[in-house]
Amino acid sequence: MAAPGPVRSAISKPLTWRGASLSAVSQGGEISVSRVFDAPRELVYRAFVDPDQLCQWFGPTGFSVPCESVQSDARTGGFQRFMLVSDADPARRTPVDVALNEVVEDELLVAHADIGAIAGAGRTARIRLRLEFLDQAGGSTRLELRQDPSRHEICDDPEAAWESSFARLDSLLRRSL
Repeated sequence: MAAPGPVRSAISKPLTWRGASLSAVSQGGEISVSRVFDAPRELVYRAFVDPDQLCQWFGPTGFSVPCESVQSDARTGGFQRFMLVSDADPARRTPVDVALNEVVEDELLVAHADIGAIAGAGRTARIRLRLEFLDQAGGSTRLELRQDPSRHEICDDPEAAWESSFARLDSLLRRSL
C-alpha cells in the first residue's frame, strides 16, 4: 500500500459496542481502526481467512455472506471471493473479489478488494486494506485496520459497518474459546 499523502483533516471518535472498544481515525478518505479482541491472535486471524468462519460474521448490519459463496486461498497472490446479500432483499447481491497482495500467517493481510454494484450504482469500487494482528497481554489480540479510499465510495459510515461486523466476530470468537 502506498504511503498516505498529507492529512487534510482528522476526525477521531471512540466507538463502543457491547462493552468492546473500537477507535477509529478518519484521515481524508482513509480510516484507521484499532480493535482489541479477547481471543488469541491465531483465532482472530483464522476468522478472516477461513471460509466457514468468515461467512458467520462478515458484513455490516443488514447483510450476510452465504457460506456457499465464500472461496479463499489465503496466501500472497491468493484471493477471497464472496457475496454480500441484503437480509431485507435477498435479490440485492454485491460481489466482493479480494486480491491478497501480502499474507503473513497469523500476522498480516494486505489486499485490495473490488466491490461490485455498490448501493445500486452499477459500478465497482476498489478499496485497499491492511490488517495487522498483534498479541496483547492476557492472550488478547489487537487488530490494526487501515482502509482506503473515500468513505463514500463504499458506504456512508465504514466505521459503523466494521463495528457491526466486529460485534458478530466477538460472538464467534467467544464460541470458539
